[in-house]
Amino acid sequence: MSGLVNPATKFSWRRALAVQGRVIGAVLMRELHTRYGRENIGYLWLIAEPLMLGSIIALLHSGQTAHEGTINPVALTVVGYTIFIMFRGIVNRAEGTLHSNLPLLYHRMVTVFDIALARALLEAAGTFVAFTILLSLIIAIGFADFPARPLMLLAGIAYIFFFSFGLSTIIVGGTHDNTLLERLVHPFSYFMIPLSAAFYQVSWIPEPYRHYLLYNPFPQMFELVRYGQFESATLEYVDFVYMTAWTLVLNLFGLIALRAVRNRIHLS
Repeated sequence: MSGLVNPATKFSWRRALAVQGRVIGAVLMRELHTRYGRENIGYLWLIAEPLMLGSIIALLHSGQTAHEGTINPVALTVVGYTIFIMFRGIVNRAEGTLHSNLPLLYHRMVTVFDIALARALLEAAGTFVAFTILLSLIIAIGFADFPARPLMLLAGIAYIFFFSFGLSTIIVGGTHDNTLLERLVHPFSYFMIPLSAAFYQVSWIPEPYRHYLLYNPFPQMFELVRYGQFESATLEYVDFVYMTAWTLVLNLFGLIALRAVRNRIHLS
């Protein structure tokens, strides 16, 4: 009897995940079309926007000859800033998510989580493609080498994505009916630039400020990204347990926030 039950259970889970994937995919495509449309370069703006921002910042550092350590400043900037754009995009786009997507909640299978995840995946996809293009370009020019530890590079990007997504879900839940919090989202993302270690290595910061900085898990995630890209980088200031705990807690609070805000939404 048990042999008949288990396959059915597995099949139902597989089917549920497939349905969830199709829902998120449909919401993602709607978001892509709503945001960029099909005029001019259309969907290519998804890649062009972070690509232009990353290119401008890289050009500003291209004339810098004196730098600390063996990491080229252009490579350091491209790796740091383009990945930070993903964080900024996911967090900033979270504000106002529900206001622009309330009609979707009339569909029984669409949830607030689906909408938040689709937006985050869209930002991450555009940024990752832009990062890959820019990195390939500076490798071809000679400003950088191929990633020294590709899996660690991807792990660092994944940590930053889930950290950003956790924050974004809290923002989605907190800003739906709170205009004060809504106005603080963009200043918060700019405030995080110097605290993220996206443009510098943690080892450059003197004590005791380095100790205080590392209470924030974000610099550790960028250290992991640099460890994946650059041969000379180390894991001295990376604590995987600490980063994982922060990421899980943020996402837990985010899920609670999404559930709470769904109960406050009244569809007419």
